[in-house]
Amino acid sequence: MSDPIHELKRIFAPEGPLAAAVPGFRPRPQQLEMAQRIAAAIAGNLALVAEAGTGTGKTFAYLVPALLSGGKVIVSTGTKTLQDQLFNRDLPTVRAALKVGASIALLKGRANYVCPYHLERAMSAGRLASREEAAHLRKIARFAERTKTGDKAECIDVPEDSGAWAQATSTRENCLGQECPNVKNCFVLAARQDALTADVVVVNHHLFFADVMLKDEGMGELLPACNTIIFDEAHQLPEVAGLFFGESVSTSQVIELARDTRNEAIVTAKDYPALQDAALALDKAARDLRLAVKGENLRLPAARLEGEAEFVAALQGLADAVAELGRHLDTQAERGEGLANCLRRTQELAAALKRWRGGSADPEVAGGAGLANEVVKWVEVYSQAMSLNLTPLDIAPIFQRQMEGHPRAWIFASATLAVGTNFSHYCGELGLAAADTAVWGSPFDYEKNALLYAPRNMPDPNSAMYQEAVAEAAWPAIRASGGRAFVLCTSLRAMRRIRELLQEKLASEGLDLPLLMQGEGSRTELLERFRFLGNAILVASQSFWEGVDVRGEALSLVVIDKLPFAPPDDPVLSARIDRLRAAGRNPFMEYQLPRAVINMKQGSGRLIRDEDDRGVLMICDPRLTGKPYGKAIWRSLPPMRRTREAADVEAFFAIVEPVESGHE
Repeated sequence: MSDPIHELKRIFAPEGPLAAAVPGFRPRPQQLEMAQRIAAAIAGNLALVAEAGTGTGKTFAYLVPALLSGGKVIVSTGTKTLQDQLFNRDLPTVRAALKVGASIALLKGRANYVCPYHLERAMSAGRLASREEAAHLRKIARFAERTKTGDKAECIDVPEDSGAWAQATSTRENCLGQECPNVKNCFVLAARQDALTADVVVVNHHLFFADVMLKDEGMGELLPACNTIIFDEAHQLPEVAGLFFGESVSTSQVIELARDTRNEAIVTAKDYPALQDAALALDKAARDLRLAVKGENLRLPAARLEGEAEFVAALQGLADAVAELGRHLDTQAERGEGLANCLRRTQELAAALKRWRGGSADPEVAGGAGLANEVVKWVEVYSQAMSLNLTPLDIAPIFQRQMEGHPRAWIFASATLAVGTNFSHYCGELGLAAADTAVWGSPFDYEKNALLYAPRNMPDPNSAMYQEAVAEAAWPAIRASGGRAFVLCTSLRAMRRIRELLQEKLASEGLDLPLLMQGEGSRTELLERFRFLGNAILVASQSFWEGVDVRGEALSLVVIDKLPFAPPDDPVLSARIDRLRAAGRNPFMEYQLPRAVINMKQGSGRLIRDEDDRGVLMICDPRLTGKPYGKAIWRSLPPMRRTREAADVEAFFAIVEPVESGHE
């Protein structure tokens, strides 16, 4: 770029190349300023942490300087949805507008690509949970013959959550690498080779940490060659990095090992039935461990379970079953590469279980000696599975170490990173003390188009009848908006109860408004129904607080039940609180409050998605107005008009006729 500032002004100008290429493009000073700051960071190999409010156009603000820089760029996103949008829509649009010849590649985790070797094994073994899964596997096999990429997103006639996919894809553990007989037809390898030669590679955060940071085999080359790394949806990084810098053993992973061993044994060790028996025993031991803990969707400190005889016995049973499988595999592993791989995985699993029981992470995984002891040991329980986790208490030194070495630019962008204009919480979590920071507010007219409503006389959020009070307070607003509402809850229990109460309200008033709830279908299906109906009420929990985009009148009211503080008994949070307290710091002000602010900004960001959108944000929690720290949250929200009166909400919706039914 000859004169980068002049060049960017020309590109983002009303008559510039972006305006010519993008329907409805309009120049925004925030977008141009952000692009200029990112261009300067790329040129100087600097770290920049940038918050850009909804509607700033942050995607183009980073893509333009990235494409003009001429270097190799990795763009990492928080979701596969944004990844696909960048690769299929935004990048080609900007590249064509700028007339640059940069090559682009999309790289997903290996679970997104058909694996010819495991597909073949699954077809031979013929062990599937149902007829439906067997039919899905045959469809995947036909898809594998005609696809160029092997990306399961293109195989539209098999549902994404079908159990057949687990049989037809590989994992980091069961991939045979260069020893695989199907290596020439490997879709993962082909996608990686494209990524190595491309100028711009679009990945997601999970893949970035699994492959690039943790040097998954064959991928260590992507990061060294890269000049710029851009994280979009960067607010998710501390959470994702914590997962990958820690260590985890899940019952699903054990069940996959048992399944792969059985499939391999059927093909290469049919005459040694003891191996299949040992694999079946391991499968049972993993399921018994899950059944040893009652309940689901729980995060528990390990200490709470280590005193329970049933859990201790089941954990010992799993360790014994792993050892027994290893003994049999040891005698058969030379008969095939697949069995040798199962033996290696069994040995790794035995070592990981031993580390978990001893409470110390693998120094390699934890990012070097000295950090291995600073972990919290905990258990997560899902409906069908369970994971045993070791999570580092402080990821900053590990992340910093990954950023050292080769000079390059690191860009962290999101609509929610700061508390007001203060980034110290976010930068502290990732060790970004030397990074530049910048905030650009949204260009939308919140003063005119939005209202923040905090109802009076709400009880304490921990009181027994709090959900009843939320439903009671929200009902007049939902009625005034004619549905068209998200009710966002901070727990699944609250979500289910509030849905019941709203169902009763609808029935007693004879109102015909569709009532949807998270869990009654995939997120994508629910959003499509919500948009199509145009007057629905969707009651949801955490997965709808972010990454959800409903423009137009279909969403005109967002109700939030409580300030989104993480439960203080969460094992990772409580260990971090103890650590801060021991260092003489204030965990509430330094850690819990900033995280709640960022989550609240995400939830409230669902409301106004376009400059023509209008709506009411209703926050039921009395702490917003009654506690001194509520002001920090209040001030971090967009500059909407504020009210405590339900009559103002009714007047707001009376200005525009609510949509009774029909499409968006």
